[in-house]
Amino acid sequence: MEGRAMANPQSQSQCCENPPTLNPSSGHGSVVENLGGLKAYTAGSPESKLAVLLVSDVYGFEAPNLRKLADKVAAAAGYFVVVPDFLHGDPYVPEKVPFPTWLQAHGAAKGFEEAKHIVEALKSTGTSAIGAAGFCWGAKVVAELAKSEDIKAAVMLHPSFVTVEDIKEIKVSLAVLGAEIDRTSPPSLLKEFEKILSTKSEVDSFVKIFPGVAHGWTVRYDVHDEAVVKSAEEAHQNMLEWFSKYLK
Repeated sequence: MEGRAMANPQSQSQCCENPPTLNPSSGHGSVVENLGGLKAYTAGSPESKLAVLLVSDVYGFEAPNLRKLADKVAAAAGYFVVVPDFLHGDPYVPEKVPFPTWLQAHGAAKGFEEAKHIVEALKSTGTSAIGAAGFCWGAKVVAELAKSEDIKAAVMLHPSFVTVEDIKEIKVSLAVLGAEIDRTSPPSLLKEFEKILSTKSEVDSFVKIFPGVAHGWTVRYDVHDEAVVKSAEEAHQNMLEWFSKYLK
């Protein structure tokens, strides 16, 4: 797979743990049938000049916790939040297909190309500043977006696929929120990211490793586990603070 972040089957399996129960009617926002060529869940006012793009993990845009987060981001700061269906109605289903096979059909490179169309569509309607956050699989898409200046700020949450070489090319302010228990992007790799980012004086950066939580925890948490919910909410708040700093 792409880069050292997905080097072994164990790390791949961690991308699939705690699958959500997908629900196409979840969330308080609405589903737009065509935004930049994709179906998308949206929250907040399309009239807002500030937009946030959320790029899902392998379970896609119907995950209830992700849509709940989109609603939260929109309500907190008045952003127009967009969660596109980059997986084209084909989220990963563990019992349906082996994970490596599914990944071959859902490369992050394609997601990035489609994300550019979403960004263009938002800008064509008068959006003046766009932030992007990616979860697991989605972090690679956001890494590619952050290599250009089409967005103003980026957040990667428990990233998958993102490599040291990607980080070297980042051009916008970047926050990386990682998990202590993560075979996909372990703390040692995130510390490498931090070291590289610290040499890029033109890019503001923030790397934080959350103790006691595992890969995927910000969107695939057990709502009955108070400690994990609290940690997820802290990460969500860190993401909001990052966007509020750079989306003006």
